[in-house]
Amino acid sequence: MRQALSSMVFGFVVSTAAVALAGSYSDEMGKCLVKWTSEGDRTTLVRWIFASATLHPAVKSLASISDAERVQLDRSVAKLMERLLTESCPTETQTAVWHEGASALKASFSVLGRVAMEGLMADPNVVGGMSGIARYVDEEKLQKVLGPMQ
Repeated sequence: MRQALSSMVFGFVVSTAAVALAGSYSDEMGKCLVKWTSEGDRTTLVRWIFASATLHPAVKSLASISDAERVQLDRSVAKLMERLLTESCPTETQTAVWHEGASALKASFSVLGRVAMEGLMADPNVVGGMSGIARYVDEEKLQKVLGPMQ
């Protein structure tokens, strides 16, 4: 049951990333973006997403990120996006935007964001931390709804 709960939490967190409806051209562009990003690029992207999310009033008190760190992350992600769009995937970008409009950019980068977040969420420390909620869930109540799980 604890493993199922951990999987549920993981799925929830990954699926809450902005999801845009993608067409076939956006899908190809998204695949290209993922192909041409390194693990380091994805880490930079996750750090930027996290830093940006901490600006929300509901979570602002949970993290302290300096203005200088934000500027550096903004610059790093700007360079990453610039490289991906103009050097790594220019044909896929042009084709997707031509056929699907500006929404192709959002859809394609959502794919990259999900892949980057999946890497973060797969870290054993993160999985362990998120599994902590299992200590506080009434398993009996869940089993009444879900039935026996293997």
